[in-house]
Amino acid sequence: MMLPITAYGHPVLKKKGEEITKDYPDLDKLIEDMYESMYYSNGVGLAAPQINKSIRLFVIDATPYEEQDPACKDFKQVFINAKIVREEGEPWEFEEGCLSVPGINEYVKRQPVIYISYYDENWNFHKEERFDAMPARIIQHEYDHIEGIVFVERLPQIRKMLLKRKLSDITNGKVSPGYKMIFPKKRPKR
Repeated sequence: MMLPITAYGHPVLKKKGEEITKDYPDLDKLIEDMYESMYYSNGVGLAAPQINKSIRLFVIDATPYEEQDPACKDFKQVFINAKIVREEGEPWEFEEGCLSVPGINEYVKRQPVIYISYYDENWNFHKEERFDAMPARIIQHEYDHIEGIVFVERLPQIRKMLLKRKLSDITNGKVSPGYKMIFPKKRPKR
């Protein structure tokens, strides 16, 4: 089932996700729906806050980047209750986009190596698993979502100021990304 994507400015995107247990209701169906929604929206990752669920869950399929980075070949993974243990290396810049922030792509610096602990969809625990390069970047982007951070918050202040109007348009529903979105509720004027 296609799930609507939560738009920039929605309060759920600012919350830290809560850990879940293996008896979380319909978890397998939720993961399946998240992949379907991600593919339909042409994303390579999708975090639960982006579908209006404040839980520590994200899915990734980095296959579209396999020509740029062989580590992305067949890289399809579910991360539950993830915790980045450490990041290493000289930060590198790469252009990122986000399904919650349609139409905006910006260069973001991230470290090239991460170690992350998480459960997979079968509830196997992975302790301090290492990821490099593009897979590490995609994981960091989605991990930010479960920490209540959207990638534009990582931009220099001047860039954020220059994007203010576009971000406001997204928050106010003045975008047509080609997929269904959930926009923040309008506040009544006083």
